Amino acid sequence: MSLISFSNWLSKFLMVVTATSDRLSKFLMVVAATWTFGISFLVLGNIIGRYAFDSPIYGTAEMVAASIVIIVFLQVGYAIRSRSMLKADFLVTRLPNLVQRILLAIGYLLGAVFFLMIITGGWEESVLSYKEGEYEGEGALRVPSWPARWTVLIGSGLAMINYLVLAYIDVVRPNLSESEVDGATAPR
Repeated sequence: MSLISFSNWLSKFLMVVTATSDRLSKFLMVVAATWTFGISFLVLGNIIGRYAFDSPIYGTAEMVAASIVIIVFLQVGYAIRSRSMLKADFLVTRLPNLVQRILLAIGYLLGAVFFLMIITGGWEESVLSYKEGEYEGEGALRVPSWPARWTVLIGSGLAMINYLVLAYIDVVRPNLSESEVDGATAPR
């Protein structure tokens, strides 16, 4: 396999990874938005039940607490890929282009390493949580904790991939136009 054919294969592979990551990120963002919408009705029902009928919906606090973690980690991949994460680049934009690309690479790699650390740190606890049937909350409702733990791992994995995708697009292939990237991620 020649170097040119390997380079072409690698480029196509990375575009497929980019397209898959974009689709999955958008899908999980929609799931999280729908989940948030449903939770808002649960909270509203709890408030109305508590104050109008003196009968709250038991377990609302436990369900909302578990849902917040799930919602955040379902959306983190999309936030990274859509470049919606908070950044202060007022100083960086004044630097030469090469320095900007080096700083971007460092930032993207640190982001990927951060989410890799979350995955490696939470793996054993997530497996144990599922095996042992761990629950959160006492009293009215006990909510299984494994869905939140696994959502953290999956969301962190997608976030790590999205940081690497951004590194590829912004650092390795900075001349890649948005239409080429969008064309690779367009629904087929």
